[in-house]
Amino acid sequence: MKRNPTAPILSALLCVYSFAGFSADTSALAKLQNIHRIVFLGDSITYAGGYVADVEAYYLTRFPEQHFEFINVGLSSETVSGLSEASEKNPRPDLHERLGRVLEKAKPDLTFVCYGMNDGIYSPPDEARLKAFEDGMKSVHEQIAAAGVKNIIHVTPPVFDPVGAKARISTNGSYGFSHPYSGYNQTLDQFSDWLVAQRSAGWQVADLHSGMKQWLAEERKRDPNFNYTKDGVHPDGAGHWVMAKQILLYLGAKDVEGMATPAAMVASNPQGGEILRLVKQKEELLRDAWLNFCGFKRPGVKAGLPVPEAEAKAAELDRQIRDLIEAESSAAPAAKNNLK
Repeated sequence: MKRNPTAPILSALLCVYSFAGFSADTSALAKLQNIHRIVFLGDSITYAGGYVADVEAYYLTRFPEQHFEFINVGLSSETVSGLSEASEKNPRPDLHERLGRVLEKAKPDLTFVCYGMNDGIYSPPDEARLKAFEDGMKSVHEQIAAAGVKNIIHVTPPVFDPVGAKARISTNGSYGFSHPYSGYNQTLDQFSDWLVAQRSAGWQVADLHSGMKQWLAEERKRDPNFNYTKDGVHPDGAGHWVMAKQILLYLGAKDVEGMATPAAMVASNPQGGEILRLVKQKEELLRDAWLNFCGFKRPGVKAGLPVPEAEAKAAELDRQIRDLIEAESSAAPAAKNNLK
């Protein structure tokens, strides 16, 4: 069998080009024109920050020249409906209590709003609770718009998974986070359908819920025991990536369609894992600082550094991330020349 003498060179060139930089879909910038500071509002799932960091990692690696600033101010247990379980000693925090301060202090150019998981109080579908969610979300939208924020993207709630929550499922008709209704996702379906319907009123709505339901159904076909959450509510890294992917697809980042993990998103850089780690570290650092700076009413939340100190540390992390991206990009032409 005769060998092709050019095969090793072609193979090496493919490697060089794959490492030369990240594949970027410029349509992912369409909804981010004239945007600098991006603020994420949400409950404990947003506070965990996995999907926020994944979205930031995409834009950092694809468009480092844009210098977007991502701030996560998600707060655990929070709602927009103002509802709480009757059994709770402390009422759930209501976004309305702190929203004005967040808008005044953070001054976002774009705000993502992701609520619903707590708003149905882990109970069956109910018209009164649905109305409280609708009214609360309308009020939040109006308050953000009144603050001069022209770019608001509502995100439908993640999926509730009874398989992950099976040890806690209610058996006596009393419901709450510690004893949820097995069909609670029906309540979240209602919230999601209502949010998507607001597109007709001019709202921007990223339908995360439908995409996540489809993903979970496909995973369960492959493995009936598949699980991505220990309590039916809080996703692991795989779940957060699915959330991030749905948001990125809504923003126009079609290149993430076939990517199964954040690692795949940054796989063209040998330092991709380190980039993801640093982005997550930066996101948590700024989250803790901005949450405490804006203020909230919920006990047990981690204290943060003063914002100026946190931003200085974040700037250093950002420099390290950009160095990793730029080092690989600048190394590629040299490697290409060595093949000549």
